[in-house]
Amino acid sequence: MKPASFDYFAPTTLDETLELLHEYGDEAKILAGGQSLMPLMNLRLAHPRVIIDINRISGLDHIASTADGGVAIGALTRLRAVEKSPLVRQQNPLLAAAMPLIGHFQIRNRGTVGGSFAHADPAAELPALAVLLGCEFSLRRKGGVRIVPAADLFLGYMATAIEPGELLTEIRFPNWHPGAAWAIYEISRRKGDFALVGVALQTELDDDANVKDAAIVMFGVGGKPHRIENAPSILKGRRVEPGVLRALAQAVTGELEPDSDIHASAEYRKEVGGVLARRALEAALARAANGVRH
Repeated sequence: MKPASFDYFAPTTLDETLELLHEYGDEAKILAGGQSLMPLMNLRLAHPRVIIDINRISGLDHIASTADGGVAIGALTRLRAVEKSPLVRQQNPLLAAAMPLIGHFQIRNRGTVGGSFAHADPAAELPALAVLLGCEFSLRRKGGVRIVPAADLFLGYMATAIEPGELLTEIRFPNWHPGAAWAIYEISRRKGDFALVGVALQTELDDDANVKDAAIVMFGVGGKPHRIENAPSILKGRRVEPGVLRALAQAVTGELEPDSDIHASAEYRKEVGGVLARRALEAALARAANGVRH
């Protein structure tokens, strides 16, 4: 199929882009990498009146350290650039590990970081990482800017708190804790497909190998990334032994309320979610035991 007719703009400055967004509001869609938007338009699942191509704007494709040791990434930065960035590998190993899981390298060559967040597919890796790590999003509009935490950005299936007239310009990943152990796992039908079920995990251990803190976020199990609320109470202050791992898996399975679709049943996602959470914690602890934090 072909997309419905639309008006096309290719601004060269941020101010020009914000003016267009102010004028056209929710009738406009941003074109960056196009890896999600164009298939939706070709299938006529999306039919915007106006397309605003932001690829000619300079200054939105940076990867830089922040004052507190975090990483700031411009929304127009290609996924492949993040994957290959030495700064990302050094300052956020979990983000670096997640990048090769995103689609195929051809998609990562063109797809953008901002596009992945704005599209907000619940099976995508980056939104789950943002919730897990507590990222902040810079949303610009004509005459102003607002900062939205990841916990408030994702509202539901492909729905975000980005308002008509706003443009996502930067994502800030907070300072990485050197003592953090981490893991990210997913199950997909083929390499590069969206996850049927996925988990991102971060934990810290004390000197006695007891859990100081833990956070687990599942993806592919609902309309948006799902933080496992019971994880800290199950793990905090305890040495991770087989009984604790079983309790965690059971808690994750019991907490998830996924939907069934043509790819997997709700029961499958619940059961696999618990298994993946257990395996992710085991992998994180093995990494910590070997002295590997990056």
